[in-house]
Amino acid sequence: MEQIAFVTFQHYYKGAMKTIRKITFFSISLLILSAVLSAVEPDGEDFTICRVKYSGGGDWYSDPSSLPNLLAFIRKNTNMEVSAIEARYSLDDEEIFGYPYLYITGHGNIRFSDKEVANLRTFLLGGGFLHADDNYGMNDSFRREMKRVFPNKKWVELPHDHPIYHCYYSFENGLPKIHEHDGKPSQGLALFENEQMLVFYSYESDLGDGWEDPDVHNDPKEKHQTALRMGINIFFYALTH
Repeated sequence: MEQIAFVTFQHYYKGAMKTIRKITFFSISLLILSAVLSAVEPDGEDFTICRVKYSGGGDWYSDPSSLPNLLAFIRKNTNMEVSAIEARYSLDDEEIFGYPYLYITGHGNIRFSDKEVANLRTFLLGGGFLHADDNYGMNDSFRREMKRVFPNKKWVELPHDHPIYHCYYSFENGLPKIHEHDGKPSQGLALFENEQMLVFYSYESDLGDGWEDPDVHNDPKEKHQTALRMGINIFFYALTH
């Protein structure tokens, strides 16, 4: 059974301070840095998840109720103050540097321009975090584009005892399987810079569908809750590690 870990204010404060330290490495303007610092204050109402827009034909906007539902679940079940509204920017927009947590999903082709590749590399090496969520059909193009971002990095499958599966709720079997897709087992994959996780890729799981309003995919309440709880783990891990 999933066990809820009690999170104190000190834990959140530590996570917020760590996020600040990570973000200060960004080579960005003082104006953008100021926006980021205000976003990670304990009462920062503007601290939110930024959905990545991209070209290539994929539906970057898919699962429209997913992130609002996840943000609401974070507000209800943790002491982290987040906005109820997601941000939406493309990677060629300098505004991404004001959001330490990026999210990308879709069913079709993902294509980054050279500037987007460079910006994403700078963002991630500067302390930012990207959660990529396979919504069925984005796998080949996403891996291709990430190879352009980090030509020499290889995807690492995370073991079931990795902290991302236990930092808030406990998932003894690792990444939960929400939708069937090709019937393959779900995999939590990551790219690292030394010990720092830059990208978490939820493959063959489809957390975003699970975050959607339950009647969209006719998901049972238990599966909806499981997906949202895993979403909290990823969010919490990104802020505190």
